[in-house]
Amino acid sequence: MKQGSNFFITTAIPYVNAKPHLGHALLFTYGDVLARYRRLEGDRVIFSIGTDEHGAKVAEKALEAGRPEQAFVDEMSAEFKGLAAKLGISYDRFIRTTDEDHCRRAQSVWQRLQAYIYKGFYEGWYCRGCEDYKTETVVKATEGRCPDHDRDYEKIKEENYFFKLSAFAGRIREEIESGRLRIVPEAARAETLGWLDQGLEDISFSRPAANLSWGIEVPGDPSHVMYVWCDALSNYITVLGYPDGRDFAAFWPADVQVIGRDILRFHALIWPGILLGLGLPVQRQLYVHGLVTVEGRKMSKTLGNVVEPLELVADYGLDAFRYFFLRHQPAYDNGDFSYRRFIDAYNNELVDQLGNLVRRLQTLAWQKAAGRLPKRAVPAWSQANLETDYRRHFADCRFDQAFHLVFAEVKALNRLLERKKPWELEPAEAVPVLDQAVATLAGVCRLLTPFLPDLSARIEEIFAHSEVSPVEKPLLGKIDDAG
Repeated sequence: MKQGSNFFITTAIPYVNAKPHLGHALLFTYGDVLARYRRLEGDRVIFSIGTDEHGAKVAEKALEAGRPEQAFVDEMSAEFKGLAAKLGISYDRFIRTTDEDHCRRAQSVWQRLQAYIYKGFYEGWYCRGCEDYKTETVVKATEGRCPDHDRDYEKIKEENYFFKLSAFAGRIREEIESGRLRIVPEAARAETLGWLDQGLEDISFSRPAANLSWGIEVPGDPSHVMYVWCDALSNYITVLGYPDGRDFAAFWPADVQVIGRDILRFHALIWPGILLGLGLPVQRQLYVHGLVTVEGRKMSKTLGNVVEPLELVADYGLDAFRYFFLRHQPAYDNGDFSYRRFIDAYNNELVDQLGNLVRRLQTLAWQKAAGRLPKRAVPAWSQANLETDYRRHFADCRFDQAFHLVFAEVKALNRLLERKKPWELEPAEAVPVLDQAVATLAGVCRLLTPFLPDLSARIEEIFAHSEVSPVEKPLLGKIDDAG
């Protein structure tokens, strides 16, 4: 995409039945690094996050807490906003599905889908935890109990409105196979095509208000509320002002939607079906990130191994958090966390390789040139194709690989200094070496900005002025095992 383009990025909107966890932190961080990169490229970016606030699970949790639903979701949504603030997430829009504007526009979505909506009876299995209907095959395979929520499926029979998702199976396949809807990584694309091979069924699009009152009323039928598909998924266009908003006309289709693996089916099949039913282009790219285990085991309160993102940031700092999860969490696969790996990565890589590089250059500039360097504008890259590969990795949402490229340049700069040994040279010989190194570091900082914006800004400030000051305190301090 050419520079100066409009670029729309969304993340899935977390459900507010529980407090934010590490998966939500990764979701927001991946969207953030992409948004910062696109702004760096000169694009006009809208980066949207938010919260999904209707449904049975929320009503159930509000009742348990002894709170009215709206008061409960107000408190929970604030928790997610707080997480985004502590993580330095540079979002442009925060949408809540209880916002009056969203509710009104979601009803407009329903009305514009009328040709594909019909009433019928659903009889089968339902998981309140997933807020999803389960096939007999799934129920049998899991012995009648949801493995994700440790609760029995409920047998229900009720009248629902249905959406004719089956009518769009061929067109959804065409969108994917043509590349108009790009799904990365390839494993997620293959899984989506596998579901299409099995055939798409029409989906329940409402719940009787007698069974679930906490939702958006179906237009023209107060006895039903919208089910999650029309309510929550439509946030990606209502946040732009669909159907009549200027931003909608300028920024849709979404360039990238960032989601977790557990909601792939909803975003790769149901959401494109809704968009096609509305006569709209589908999103351009779905990036599906992996999960995080802890020392090889799934995070669980029972095991006592839950990693709280805000505690990590409070104990070790935001630089350490973003460094580990953007470089060492595989962008295309599941990753594993341990405090030992986390601390070692920060100390041995970020501090020893980058922090010490900055300290060394700052010290040498002061010692050899009284802080005055010519400040070349063009960096001398050790890899001629670095920026080309960097852009390619961002286009593929391979953030870890892009970060590796940047850090390869940090290592190359350290090797340059070890080879040239400017500390042993006379000032006249040392200054050109330091000048080249500082210019290259400026280029590194630019590429580092999407990943570590605060740290990049601090480094740029050190070398931004006509005279480099002597080192007063380390740029980064090591952390010990106790945090």
